[in-house]
This record gives sequence, C-alpha cells and structure tokens, in this order.
Amino acid sequence: MPVADLNQKDNPLNLAIVIMAAGKGTRLKSRRPKVLHVIGGKPLLSHVIASASRLVPVSDIFVVVGHESESVKNAIANSGVSFVLQAEQLGTGHAIQCSLDSIRKYENILVLSGDVPLIRPETITLLWEFHQAQGAAMTILSAKPESPFGYGRIVRMPNDAIEVEAIVEQSSLRPAQEGIQEINSGIYIFQTVYLERYLKGLDTKNSAREYYLTDLAGILVKAGERVVAIEARSADEVLGANTIAELVALDTTLRRQSAARLMAQGVTIFRPETSVIDAGVEVGPDTIIEPFVQLLGTTRIGSDCLIRSNTVVENSVIEDGVIIRQSCVITDSSIDRGARIGPFAHLRPGSEIGEDAHVGNFVETKKARLGKGAKANHLTYLGDAEVGAGSNIGAGVITCNYDGVNKHTTNIGAGVFVGSDSTLVAPISIGDGAYIGAGSCITRDVPIDALAVGRSRQVTKENWAAGKRKRLRGEC
Repeated sequence: MPVADLNQKDNPLNLAIVIMAAGKGTRLKSRRPKVLHVIGGKPLLSHVIASASRLVPVSDIFVVVGHESESVKNAIANSGVSFVLQAEQLGTGHAIQCSLDSIRKYENILVLSGDVPLIRPETITLLWEFHQAQGAAMTILSAKPESPFGYGRIVRMPNDAIEVEAIVEQSSLRPAQEGIQEINSGIYIFQTVYLERYLKGLDTKNSAREYYLTDLAGILVKAGERVVAIEARSADEVLGANTIAELVALDTTLRRQSAARLMAQGVTIFRPETSVIDAGVEVGPDTIIEPFVQLLGTTRIGSDCLIRSNTVVENSVIEDGVIIRQSCVITDSSIDRGARIGPFAHLRPGSEIGEDAHVGNFVETKKARLGKGAKANHLTYLGDAEVGAGSNIGAGVITCNYDGVNKHTTNIGAGVFVGSDSTLVAPISIGDGAYIGAGSCITRDVPIDALAVGRSRQVTKENWAAGKRKRLRGEC
C-alpha cells in the first residue's frame, strides 16, 4: 500500500506516534537542545515529524519534551503536534509513563526518537504493517550497521527468524553474543494493552538509574507475550547523532540523498558532493546546477534553468528558463521566467524580478519589483522600488529609500531611462517614458515623457591647470 494512502482518517484511534524529544544531548557539548540541531535545513525533530505525519494525522502525534521544553515547542509550534511534558528526565520508559494519559485511548503506540532524522515514511509503514500482520505485543525495528559497537543487540529466538528473545546492551553482552550484528534502533510499536500492563514492571536497576523502555522486551518475553523484530532496509535510517561529527555525517547523507533525488528527476548537478541542497528544495528537469551551489529552505526552481557556481538561493521561487550567474545571493525572492541575474547580484527579501528582466553584476535589490524586460545591469541599489516594464536603470543608480527614521518608495514607470550615477530620493515617482540625465539627484516627481536633470552646470576655465602647475613650481 502506498504511503500516501495510509493516513488513518478512517480510524484515527488505531495508532498514535510518540516522539522522544526530552533529552539534553550532553555529548554534543552544546547549549542547544539536541533535537533542535539542524541538518538538511531543518531541526532533527522536524524531519522525524515529517516522516511520522505521512502515516497518521499530526493530531495523533505526541512529542515528549523536557529539557528546554519551551524552546522545542516554539521551534515546531506550527507543526500541529501535541506535547507531553517529562519534567524530570528519568529515561525512555518514564517518558512513556508521562504520555499514558494522552495515548491510552489508542490501540497501538509507535515510538520514535526525535534525533533519528533519516527515518523514512516507507520504513515506518513497513514496521506498522509487520506489527499488524504479526499481532505481537511489541515490534522492534532493527538494523545491521557496519559497526554495531555501542548499540544494544537483538537476540533472536533459537531457529526463529522473527521472534526476539531479548535486547542485550553492549556492556552486558556475553562472549557468544558479541558477534551479533543486528542492533536495536530504539523504534518500537506496542499494542497499548500490553504496554500499559507491563510498563509498571520497569525499574531503575542500571548504572543510569533510569527507566529503560528497552527492558520491556525481556519483561514481555518472560511473561509469555510475543516480541518480534524487522530489519530496516538501510542502517543509515536509524542512526542518531551523539557528537557534532556524527551530526555533520547525517547532514552529508541527507544532502546526498537530496541531490540523488533531484538527479533522478532530470536535474544535472555537477560535483554534487560540493552542493548544499536542503531536503525541501524542488528543481525542475533540464536545470543545470554547477559546483558549490547552495539551495536552501523552501526554494523551488523551474525547468531549463542554469544556476552557476557559488550561488546561494534561500526560500525563493525561480521560474523556468532563468540564468543565475556566478556568486549571487538570493533570499525570500521570486524570479520570473527568462530573467538573467548576476554575476555577484544580491536579491534581498521581497525582491520580485519580472519576466526577461536583467539584474546584473553588483546590483542589490530589496523589496523591489522589476517589470517585464526591465534592466539594472551594473552597480545599482534598488530598495523599496517599483520599476516598470522595459525601463533601463544605468550603472551606479541609487534609490535613497531611508531618511534615518522611515523607509520610502520609489516608483519608476514603464520605458523609463535612468542615466548612470543618478540618485533618486524617495518618496518619488518617475512617469512612463521619462529620461533622467546621468549624474542627477532627483528629489521631485518627474512627469510622463519628461527629461529631468538635477546637477550643477559645468564650468570650464581655460588654461587653469597649466597656471596651477606653474604656481606650484614657484614660477609665478
């Protein structure tokens, strides 16, 4: 069954998902909550919520918060999930105990970790379907990484490919168990009736003095209940991050996956290992992305575009057939089809570049709209400006939009020619078809089809320079 068809709207009380997000993550040596560290452009926790919400409605997702709980809640406030407070962090079993009042109405509980961002919706679905088919009290997602050291091992029942005898932590492995490659991922599904019945059997007889949810496997088996495990197709999916180095490794994996996804959809990415492409980025086929490009946030790029080296595009929309030349920075902006940007252009938030418009080298725009075919090709600042279709903005033009207290708008009509090194002091309007003489300082509105020149009249003094040189030499 496709993931998209698995939403539980027809039976919303069948499955709840609990995401563990209360820990400190002290091994990261960071003041920031572990689940709020960012990879692929989003906090670890946001990746997990995104995958979980492909299986159940967000109203059936419960995030357990504790350390820096308000920071965590604020970071994902728009996600729609519910929160459970674990005021004292006494282990994963204790986190579920804190959640019982919220989740006991559901028939099954799926437990995820908020610091395992690569878990795929397809894998969660595989676990859920396997749990249903087996009718087990507890179903474990396992994996076989290259090095299992440090992880709890899955000990299977003798001669059984499905049922689990126990989860044994690294420190408790017997010599005969040290060769086991299969690890516990910390991702489980429980039938709620068994979870609630046996949860009270957890104790803190361990070095950390915490209630471990892992211990439920042994408790259930000892009680004669069925515990099963299914292996994830890729061990990468269940890896967490306990150090900054591991966090960066997860980010590398996620971005490699993003590049592979786009290339499979017809996007050419040269040297993809040099690109920084966030998980939410979309790019149309036949677009070419050169090395050292960063595509961040919710950026969407159309087809047949060229994004040249060292360009950074964040939370922006670029339509079909656009060329972004080298070393441009584009943030919270939109670029219509056929436009040409750069090199070394800076489009700040609120910039809207029209169809076939040109924004050239060392041009900066902020909250500026350029109409179809408008051009600002060199060394220009357009802030809080409207530029009509077909207008030409010469080199070195500045819209003076800030008076020290407030921002003001410059309105430039269609077909306007603004000469080089002109200064337009807002608020001001330039009518359609008007000409602004080069080097002008324009402080008043210019009518349609008018010529405005605002500069001092040139004064030429014949032979002045020769006389100056003589005076300097003391010849006169």
